[in-house]
Amino acid sequence: MFRGWGFLLGEIWVLIALAALIGLLIGWLIWGRPSPVADAGEVDRLRRERDACQARARDEAARIAHLEAALAEARAAAAGAPLAQDTGGQAETPPASAAPAPAPEPAAESVGTRPAALAAPRNGQPDDLKRIKGIGPKLEQLCNRLGFWHFDQIANWTDDEIAWVDANLEAFKGRVTRDNWVAQARALARENG
Repeated sequence: MFRGWGFLLGEIWVLIALAALIGLLIGWLIWGRPSPVADAGEVDRLRRERDACQARARDEAARIAHLEAALAEARAAAAGAPLAQDTGGQAETPPASAAPAPAPEPAAESVGTRPAALAAPRNGQPDDLKRIKGIGPKLEQLCNRLGFWHFDQIANWTDDEIAWVDANLEAFKGRVTRDNWVAQARALARENG
């Protein structure tokens, strides 16, 4: 009864090995093939999405800068340092519940030497001080209130005068030195002739 089994057992092992090879080949075809490279349309779509994300990031950065400027303005107002606002020619009145403004720091007046100031811009035409890095609309208005209207005024400040201005910039103390206004003003004064 067991005499023909040797051939059958050998045949079964061959069939098992053949089935294993076929299974491996089918598995490789289904799961082992490298994924196809994204087509050009997919690449373009991803680039558009990236560009849209970068544009949103720039918008958010501009919004954050605007909010930080508003926060600095609010802090200055809370500290009793009124900053002029563009309200269409109407004066803005503080709310009735606002806390009384603290007295200005006496130390700021005693630091350095006050630079020569003008009551109004020469020929009625002030320079656009916002061209100096670090000066925005509010800081330009503060500089104008202090009597600084032109690049050549800032360009001629001495170290003592820089110290005085830095100490008297209310909520923006130290900006003259940090942003190197004098060097920038010299370059802009040369441009203006």
